Amino acid sequence: MAAKEAIEPEGRQPIPPATRRRLQQMFEHGSKSAAKSQFDYATEMFSKCVVGDPANLIYVQNFLGNLQKKYNNNKKGGKFAGLKGAGAKGTLKKASVQKDWKAVIKAGLDVLQRNPWDVPTLLVLANACQELECDESELAYLKAALDANVKDATVNRQAALALARKGQFDQAIVCWARVAQAKPDDHEAKQAMANLTVEKTISTGGYESADSTKDVRADAEDDEDVPAAARLTPEKRLEKEIAKCPEDVSLYVRLADLHLSNERFKEAEAVMNRALEASGGDLNIRERLEDIQLRSQREQLAIAEKRARAEKTPEAIELHKKMKASLNHTELNVYQSRCERYPTHLGYKYEYGLRLQRAGKFKEAIPFFQAALADTGRKGAVMLSLGECFQQIKQYKLAMTNYEGAAHGIPDRELDQKKLALYRSGVLAMGLKDFEKAEKYLTDLAGIDFAYKDVSDRLDKISKIRSQDGSEA
Repeated sequence: MAAKEAIEPEGRQPIPPATRRRLQQMFEHGSKSAAKSQFDYATEMFSKCVVGDPANLIYVQNFLGNLQKKYNNNKKGGKFAGLKGAGAKGTLKKASVQKDWKAVIKAGLDVLQRNPWDVPTLLVLANACQELECDESELAYLKAALDANVKDATVNRQAALALARKGQFDQAIVCWARVAQAKPDDHEAKQAMANLTVEKTISTGGYESADSTKDVRADAEDDEDVPAAARLTPEKRLEKEIAKCPEDVSLYVRLADLHLSNERFKEAEAVMNRALEASGGDLNIRERLEDIQLRSQREQLAIAEKRARAEKTPEAIELHKKMKASLNHTELNVYQSRCERYPTHLGYKYEYGLRLQRAGKFKEAIPFFQAALADTGRKGAVMLSLGECFQQIKQYKLAMTNYEGAAHGIPDRELDQKKLALYRSGVLAMGLKDFEKAEKYLTDLAGIDFAYKDVSDRLDKISKIRSQDGSEA
């Protein structure tokens, strides 16, 4: 009698702890290589990590980020990338036709090594992740495709469908709007936007399983005819599932998210500690745990700040100061670790620089802010922080250069930071006795907010000084 054919289990299967540890070791080697601009070896390590655990968002992000840095973010990859990658693309196409999704991941990564902005390949990888139930990785590839060509109708259509499946209705609607803009006669886009608006309302109201408002009320009532298991809370259902399959890390994540949605931070933290143990120390889980701990501390700090403002007692004020310092210390450790793990992540460099600045470590903060200048989206804010740090270490000319850059670079919509940059520029210029420049920046600030701090007094003082010097007021 012939042996029964083994049945491949559907969906994504848990990764054994030993395998996770091996992948994590390769990831750490890759991160160190990327920090030294050894991009090819880093790519090799990150690629193996993604193939071994395609659902790990951190692995995917670092694989893409390392390659983008290698090619100086030129949006086109290496020379003759299309010709050199022809063989890998053939393998990718064959694997996709055969629906061998793991082979699709491996071949797709080979193609991206020559051009990480290859939109068709990114879309194929996103589709493979959907089939493998790797939701976060799917969105990462789609985001990379959007970064490469944000107006492309095909990219936006696939992204919109993926986002809608995951309940991210607002972002899905934005993508469908881009489809409609690129193809005004696309009826699917218009219908999808209308449907998603309705789905968003239903989801927000919690009416997903009800056919009517009567059903919504009935769902909340105990029914003796309903089996006990069906009356379990979502949290208890997940606990039962975890008991049956304790190695499935995704169950812990879902349970922690439920606790977080109800601001039960201690419970969420306890669940993620269990997940960390079950995963063998998986980095993705560790960072989720860190995020929960930070969120919990920030919530406690907000309560302490509110109490200090209301009571104004020395004890309440001192408690607020201690909790603020404690949070900054925790954030320092977290962002320092993330800067080491993800040397190409400019956002982490900026956040770490801010925490160093708050801790009074101005010289140490400066290199991280300087690295973060490459992030054009926050360049003005970075220059403002750089100016403050340079001023603290008495490098006044460098401080002035950065303050002026911030004053010109921070957009008008970020009004508070814009006003602060103008104020810093004007005050430091006064200190350097450059009264013409000081008057210019403080006048610009007065035009926005005449009551801002002591700007009117400073303008009067400048006017008197210049009059005494025989200059025009």
